[in-house]
Amino acid sequence: METTHRGVAAALEKSFRQNIADGTWPEGQPLPSEAQLQRQFDASRGTVRKALSGLRAEGLIYGSQGRTPLVRRNTTEQSAQHLGSFTTWAESLGRVPGQKTLEVAKRPAGEEMAAALDVAPEDFVVWIRRLRFMDGKPSMLEESAFTMRAGEFLLSFDTDSGSIFRHLAAQGRGIYSAHHRIEAVAAPEGVARDLGCPAGTPILQDERTSFDAEGNILEFSRDSYLPGTVSLTIDNHYNSTPHLP
Repeated sequence: METTHRGVAAALEKSFRQNIADGTWPEGQPLPSEAQLQRQFDASRGTVRKALSGLRAEGLIYGSQGRTPLVRRNTTEQSAQHLGSFTTWAESLGRVPGQKTLEVAKRPAGEEMAAALDVAPEDFVVWIRRLRFMDGKPSMLEESAFTMRAGEFLLSFDTDSGSIFRHLAAQGRGIYSAHHRIEAVAAPEGVARDLGCPAGTPILQDERTSFDAEGNILEFSRDSYLPGTVSLTIDNHYNSTPHLP
């Protein structure tokens, strides 16, 4: 019975995805309500919700719980690359992603992280440290702090099982936008130890602040990449009218 339910949900998800691809559900517009989808596709409420959760996990739709989801303006691959999903990025390169959780803890934010997350220093946040792998080899150290708005869904999540971003999206707490600060730095002793390189090794560090669709901060992360594991491509577009001095 369960296998049949999964099959129906998968077929429904495929239909939903096609509606997005062909413009039946335009980008940036809300989807029909769950009740409307039930009637249109002659499906149960649980089947509709399961199909929608698959779209959320792929980043095709977004929106907080209790609200009608909207169609995302970017493709899944573009969204994942821009927003920092290591799992999807590695998969897009044909590589096998992996992770080893070093720490999951719920504790007060403290002064520095409170400023980054726009919370009070005494407010609780969920801290996660993971070593990320590509084809079984260490590639990046991920040090993240999540506000409880997102963190409550991570305390019971097996962080060794896969993408945190995908899990949050399935819970209606998907990452919609992010601000990155990227620089080359010398690896501090603790980071170097976790990455298995000498202290002072040049690494690429990405400090990321992530937001939901309503503009609420969900996460602050500091991702440290070993050299040779990541490169950045930037396209610039200039106004056709030159700005002369």
